[in-house]
Amino acid sequence: MSTLLLIAAPVFGGDRRPNVIVIFTDDHGYADLGCQEVFEDVKTPHLDALASGGARMTDGYCTAPQCVPSRGGLISGQYQTKWGLESNPQFQDRSVMERFAELKTIPERLQGAGYKTGMAGKWHLGPNTAGAIAKHGFDKVFFKHSNADGHWNMNLRGEDVPPQVQKGGGYHLDLVSSFACSFIERFQDEPFFLFLAYRAPHVPLDAPQRYLNRFPGEMPQRRRQALAMLSAVDDGVGSIVAKLAEHDLDQDTLIFVIGDNGAPLKMHKLDAPGGGPGWDGSLNDPMNGEKGLLTEGGIRVPFVVHWNGTIPAGQVYSHPVTSLDVGATACALAGLPDDPELDGVSLLPYLSGQTDGIPHGTLYWRWLGQSAIRKGKWKYLRSDQREFLFDLENDVEETNNLIEDRPDVARSLVKELTTWAATQSPPGIGAMKSEAMSRQASTFLDWYMEDKQTITDVEVHTKVEVE
Repeated sequence: MSTLLLIAAPVFGGDRRPNVIVIFTDDHGYADLGCQEVFEDVKTPHLDALASGGARMTDGYCTAPQCVPSRGGLISGQYQTKWGLESNPQFQDRSVMERFAELKTIPERLQGAGYKTGMAGKWHLGPNTAGAIAKHGFDKVFFKHSNADGHWNMNLRGEDVPPQVQKGGGYHLDLVSSFACSFIERFQDEPFFLFLAYRAPHVPLDAPQRYLNRFPGEMPQRRRQALAMLSAVDDGVGSIVAKLAEHDLDQDTLIFVIGDNGAPLKMHKLDAPGGGPGWDGSLNDPMNGEKGLLTEGGIRVPFVVHWNGTIPAGQVYSHPVTSLDVGATACALAGLPDDPELDGVSLLPYLSGQTDGIPHGTLYWRWLGQSAIRKGKWKYLRSDQREFLFDLENDVEETNNLIEDRPDVARSLVKELTTWAATQSPPGIGAMKSEAMSRQASTFLDWYMEDKQTITDVEVHTKVEVE
């Protein structure tokens, strides 16, 4: 038994190892939980109840500003760039997916510890068949990210079926929630890990009228759609929490709610007709930027941790945490020994009040031509040869580039970032630069930074350390 588990054991007590449920939303902007208290049009009472009954993480991060690498980080428990996953197109890269197949994922680790494991919703880390997904550690699978055909090996009655196509049956977000309730019903007497990857509010925007009706009045139609899709997720979360309570599992279950990356605003938030590509209607306020950028709007996401009876209610936790912490926390609770391959930390000692320390001294990101590091209040962001330094404690909106004022801080952060980047695959800052994506990201970054941008003398600040 690991030292960390020995520390945590008195908190939850009993012989049963706790369940873990991960609710992973898709292109979900920082503003769009009611508990964030940014906009009044958001209606997420069940998700808000998880936050008020546990901890709302104000500085919660994903590992990439894009769907595939962010999911790779969560499922592997490692910085996905360490095993070569940088951006979305690589889920079709055979060599990268072979490395993913060789990893011992978080669900595989938990399977080995006697957990039943399940996933429902969007996958995006290789083939979408139940058989292919199951190879990465999931006992029960329901791939479903639209109203088109899905694929599963357990039906909504909790019965095993041969891995097969699933057709129709209702709205895809509702079906994911129904599958989750069936999974809980079936495995209520065993510890379980459940990954629920709702494709919301990601485009195509497809909320049924019954959810749209909850948001009357004047607003962009894309905003109405996003709020309606999140309302469907919220209803599902309510049904899942009720199912846990029905079987007296609410005090035996740790729940995470995390966004996979920031919302795509396409800069201008155009309310284009239809529900296809473009702004997804979600908002990142007060964060700057959006999906595809390592600004706060691209990587700081809704992040809630709830465990009734173990995590004291009403916490607003402001130290930086990351989606990598899901895996480390789950493995510690399962009694698995500490593994240096995992890049996260267990959050339980921090959220239960057992320690006054902070989970992370430093967090890192690399996405194509961009890289970033956060250490305490300081964040250094590099996009190709442009550099930015922000004091997030006093400037969460990233309005004041301090690179000229604090070159000493910038040099120190670049040195740490360069050391970390040397351990990734391939090594180096911006090592996986894609010309097409870098051009788009550069255009977006220029637009968001506007007067905030300062082109600095890279020779003075960072050239020696980067080489």
